Amino acid sequence: MLSQETQTALAVFFQWAALLFVIAVGIGVATILVVYVFDRLQTTHAVKRNYPVIGRFRYWFEHLGEFFRQYFFAMDREELPFNRAQRSWVYRAAKNIDNTIAFGSTRDTRKVGNVLFVNCPYPTMKKDAVSPRPVTIGENTRHPWTTSSFFGVSAMSFGAISEPAVKALSYGAAKAGTWLNTGEGGLSPYHLKGGADIVFQIGTAKYGVRDEEGNLNDDKLREVAGHEQVRLFEIKLSQGAKPGKGGILPGEKVTEEIAKIRGIRVGEDSISPNRHPDINSNEDLINMVNHVREVTGKPVGFKAVVGSPEWLDDLMLYINERGAECAPDFITLDSADGGTGAAPMTLMDDMGLTIRETLPMLIDALHRHGLRERIKVFTSGKMVNPADVAWALCVGADFCNSARGFMFALGCIQSLQCNKNTCPTGIATHDKKLQRGLVPRNKSERVAHYAKNMMYAVGIIAHSCGVKEPRELGRQHARVICDNGLSVGLNDLYKGS
Repeated sequence: MLSQETQTALAVFFQWAALLFVIAVGIGVATILVVYVFDRLQTTHAVKRNYPVIGRFRYWFEHLGEFFRQYFFAMDREELPFNRAQRSWVYRAAKNIDNTIAFGSTRDTRKVGNVLFVNCPYPTMKKDAVSPRPVTIGENTRHPWTTSSFFGVSAMSFGAISEPAVKALSYGAAKAGTWLNTGEGGLSPYHLKGGADIVFQIGTAKYGVRDEEGNLNDDKLREVAGHEQVRLFEIKLSQGAKPGKGGILPGEKVTEEIAKIRGIRVGEDSISPNRHPDINSNEDLINMVNHVREVTGKPVGFKAVVGSPEWLDDLMLYINERGAECAPDFITLDSADGGTGAAPMTLMDDMGLTIRETLPMLIDALHRHGLRERIKVFTSGKMVNPADVAWALCVGADFCNSARGFMFALGCIQSLQCNKNTCPTGIATHDKKLQRGLVPRNKSERVAHYAKNMMYAVGIIAHSCGVKEPRELGRQHARVICDNGLSVGLNDLYKGS
């Protein structure tokens, strides 16, 4: 039996303990409320803005991963389709912060297929470096386009990505002095918002330039071409993630606004034909190119994934038979490992050839047929890091496009929700609550930083190779690791030109 004094002391102790517990809980609740309000109002991080408080755990776990990586097997270079090291470079470039690393590379430089650049014993000095030379597309058209940029925003349709995402890309591309491709979903007012140069893509459904039956409408073509910002027209034959199948936009993403821009019905799946019904041959393709060029007065090209090398030679032979003046002003070559918001797995995994094989094919075919100066080349497909872009320039591309790189710049965390309208960062969703996390003015800065830092980093590679600017890179400046662990120069691997 406890004494009266002891009981009194214990009662006082428990009262104070209870009071301290209530105070601690109150402070904890108040802290959580403050953090909730702060996260909800800040405009830098989409995940924290959409998921206040709990969204902070993502950054905490990411930070702890740096210290615990030796205990786990999910290392920098293992995650797909883009690993941590690839994404980390983009995030840091987009935030315009230091992109140096410590202790050595995590990249396996012995892996077959990896590209290594050939450093020069006497690299280019800073005082000797020059800006990328300007390149003109469509010199013989009424409205040719000239740009010094070699890295821009690849095709992403309004509908596949959200209104704030398109706005951020438009503002950002303009700040970086580069271009923005509309994708096949038509020209929205948000593409024009920032003042960037626009590549208008004509998909197989001809969204934005179609009549009620889905045929090409010349009046609508002229209307689109009437915007000075629209610099190029790109006829899409196929795209990397789904060659042989048209674009897919789930009905839950087809809002009234999107339906109006595209010329389709609200709430119904928007599925493009698997090819242009009016393009059945090389002749039809060149006829379409020349028709659009005549109607718009602007440079016209086409986008395709290559599956048959013979097709390239057949096309070039046909162009020369008709005369080089009928040639497309540019060709956009897409890679079989390109991205998309929705595609059948069998096409995404198993169909088409990658640009590692087809870009040299295309460049060599253009040289063989004397069309290299006439036709400029864009290329796309997992071009998210400087080495990817520098490799393409070495092989012979004039321009490089990236979609997923710019999605990472917008804040994409590779949650793989693109086809479900539940993207947590507000990029690939039309849920207004989730879109709220993406603030265009803020994210446009990241888009611009990413583009500028990409071109700067490719310049570093070029200068290390001993040339004055990136477009001077050639096949002699890069090597590929072979089965025996040794490397071979691109100029020996691809001897076509």
